[in-house]
Amino acid sequence: MSLALALAAAYLIGAVPIGFLVARAAGVGDIRRHESGNIGATNVLRAAGRAAALVTLLGDIAKGYGAVALGTLVEPRAAAACAVAAVAGNCWSVFLLFRGGKGVATGLGALLGLVPLAVLPAVPVWLLVTLTFRYVSLGSLLAAVCVPLGSLLLGYPGPAVLAAAAVAAIIVARHHDNIRRLLAGTERRLGEKRSREAA
Repeated sequence: MSLALALAAAYLIGAVPIGFLVARAAGVGDIRRHESGNIGATNVLRAAGRAAALVTLLGDIAKGYGAVALGTLVEPRAAAACAVAAVAGNCWSVFLLFRGGKGVATGLGALLGLVPLAVLPAVPVWLLVTLTFRYVSLGSLLAAVCVPLGSLLLGYPGPAVLAAAAVAAIIVARHHDNIRRLLAGTERRLGEKRSREAA
């Protein structure tokens, strides 16, 4: 029962739609009706500005980290499963009729709690790719893939490695539209106006 409780708690924490709430507080209404329609920090940045985006980013990271920490307290062996549950909650939130974000920031927080040393190499990968090519999606995808590889090479326990792989798989799956646009050369760059995407 304690394992089920830990997983439920992690899912519900992950399911809190930070970007949706922050955007409403910032006065832009339903963030899903703006720009890309996503509830994550990148879309909040476009619709509500830097301050709202920063609050969204930190909130999503915190809920991923907190879900793993709380899950560990409830059931010490459940940390890996709680990391996946938190990201699943973010992506398929019960509070948004099982819709949600793409899991990047919540995944970052969850994996910081689970495999922190494996996350460190992913941060410069994200920064280098995003700043060089100005594709947030591409940076996020490559950084996500780095973490399970890093956790394996660093000798983390099997459940942690599997959880990191599961989180990366969810993130990749949630970016399927971005991958299609990247391949087609129509993905929107950071700071680029909407006209190209809407065309």
